[in-house]
Amino acid sequence: MERYSQGYFTGERALYDTHNAVIENSTFDDGESPLKESSNLKIYHCVFKWKYPLWYCENVEVDNVTFLETARSGIWYTKNITLKNCNISAPKTFRRASDIKIINSTLPNASETLWNCKNVEIKKVSANGDYFGMNTENVYIEDFNLNGNYAFDGGKNIEIHNAKMDSKDSFWNCENVTVYDSVITGEYLGWNSKNLTFVNCTIDSRQGMCYIKNIKMINCRLLNTNLCFEYCKNVDAQITSDIDSVKNPYNGNIKAKRIKQVILDKKYIDPKKVKIETDE
Repeated sequence: MERYSQGYFTGERALYDTHNAVIENSTFDDGESPLKESSNLKIYHCVFKWKYPLWYCENVEVDNVTFLETARSGIWYTKNITLKNCNISAPKTFRRASDIKIINSTLPNASETLWNCKNVEIKKVSANGDYFGMNTENVYIEDFNLNGNYAFDGGKNIEIHNAKMDSKDSFWNCENVTVYDSVITGEYLGWNSKNLTFVNCTIDSRQGMCYIKNIKMINCRLLNTNLCFEYCKNVDAQITSDIDSVKNPYNGNIKAKRIKQVILDKKYIDPKKVKIETDE
């Protein structure tokens, strides 16, 4: 493989159409699209300072690399890329890309990141920014911290383990989402979604879990959650804490330690289709 070591690259498309190369200990300064249309790259201990560094690329391994804030919109239309031990400070990274792995990395400015992507694996990642993961499909996540609203809007086939998410309106318009052993804080969780499952999670969502078709909650705790399950279909909720209030689910079973207020309005739903149990 061709090797570039301790290079300093400037100008538009500095290493355009590069294939089968190792790039190490190098800096990409001002100049758009330095590695556009490249493939089979190993990029180690480098810094990207400018826009669009890895567009239309394929088979890329990135380790100990820094993407400055000015390296925005960095990885679009790229296939099969792995990033390890990276600091990605640029917004809008990953758009319409596929087969992405992000491991042991930080994304401190992750607004509008990971949009319309497919086949994504995320492990030991911390991210900060709104609209993370919009319309992204086939996602597997472990050990994830997110501070940002509207996460995973429109996403499909998402599995998450051991996450801490401070995210208003997360999982809206989603389909097939399963979350294990996680803490989710943020108003209005999961509205207008289909097939949501939460296992051993702690959720503080104000008026969360409404307008959902098929929602399952196993051994979960609901804090500061009122008027939940409104107009939900097929609710199966096993809650180990109190619930402030439940309002007008269409049908299903809800079990909780205590429910402070139950609203079942015959004008809008059939109360006979809702089974509610408490420990009281």
